[in-house]
Amino acid sequence: MSRFGGMGTTRAVANVETLLGPALVEHKFDPKTQLKEIDKFMKELDGTADKSRLGANAILGISMACARAGAAAKGVPLYEFIRQEAGLEGPYIVPVPFLNVLNGGVHSGNTMAFQELMIAPTGAESFAEGIRLAVDVYSALKTIIADRFGAPATGIGDEGGFAPPISSLEEGLDLMVAAVEKAGHTGRIKFACDPASSEFFDQESGLYDLSFKDKTSNETRTSEEMQQLYKAIIGKYGLVLLEDPFAEDDWSSWTEFNRDCTIELVGDDLLCTNVDRIKLASEKKACNAVLLKLNQIGTVSEAIEAANYAFELGWSVFVSHRSGETTDNFIADLVVGLGTGHIKSGAPARGERISKYNRLLDIEDDLKEKQKDVVYAGSKF
Repeated sequence: MSRFGGMGTTRAVANVETLLGPALVEHKFDPKTQLKEIDKFMKELDGTADKSRLGANAILGISMACARAGAAAKGVPLYEFIRQEAGLEGPYIVPVPFLNVLNGGVHSGNTMAFQELMIAPTGAESFAEGIRLAVDVYSALKTIIADRFGAPATGIGDEGGFAPPISSLEEGLDLMVAAVEKAGHTGRIKFACDPASSEFFDQESGLYDLSFKDKTSNETRTSEEMQQLYKAIIGKYGLVLLEDPFAEDDWSSWTEFNRDCTIELVGDDLLCTNVDRIKLASEKKACNAVLLKLNQIGTVSEAIEAANYAFELGWSVFVSHRSGETTDNFIADLVVGLGTGHIKSGAPARGERISKYNRLLDIEDDLKEKQKDVVYAGSKF
């Protein structure tokens, strides 16, 4: 068996110590003013389109370290350094957290096809209050699940969400409605969904298999039927955001749905935080938002570039963690530095998820103490 199942970092670390590090030291870059040049140099040293020779994990680690070093050299917080790199002005925007509270799809052992159901405290007055509302709902949801399915059903997944034995999107959303009501926060919490539809799309038939995890059922839907399902769900439950509702190459469905879509339509698998894919999606009018994942694009300056390009298109930018995470909290500073207005970093559980929310609490306090013009994104995310 390969080391750590093929997921080890020995080669990436060696590339940092023997190739990237010495080359950067030799060129005497100043991270205070040359983050773009540092990132460009590493990309050129790697020489591949996807940073596969030296490793995106090695290159990104250095890029993030240089951003932190640049902030320290300037004597400013990391979020301020990123804000300056992005050329952002105006009020500081603290994001609405989108918290993954129910899991399905490949992230769970139940039979629900849809991967993530999220809550968003858009009705809070601050990030701190938003987290409190979210924790209230999460706790209420745990109680409801335990009462309905038994205590074993309250185990949590990689991102901290629950995965009770449910099979449909409606079942999950009904549980969330009940949790919001039980917590006493009706009207202050909105819902979002990441179906991760590429996972259950059949390329040969062109159908979406909603029973791909249930061998006893055979529920397939056409793209048109999926569009109608989403419209019905949005109308009934008031969803404010859909991420990857269609497969990454089902361009026609994306375009048709986006034509009269009234909510945020986010491309993740569709775009892969890739500027060329964003350009193509813009030409096809396929979505109106991009999911920004640092380790997909591979450097901090490229992430800033992708975000700014999306903003130029009139899109929204949704900063995201990964299902496999660490306790590093860089993306908390990134979301404030870019002013994107919303972030997803999992449920209010598990240390690698909580670290981002704790950092955002600190940033909000820091901004208020400095009497900065700070705004909680709320319903305007």
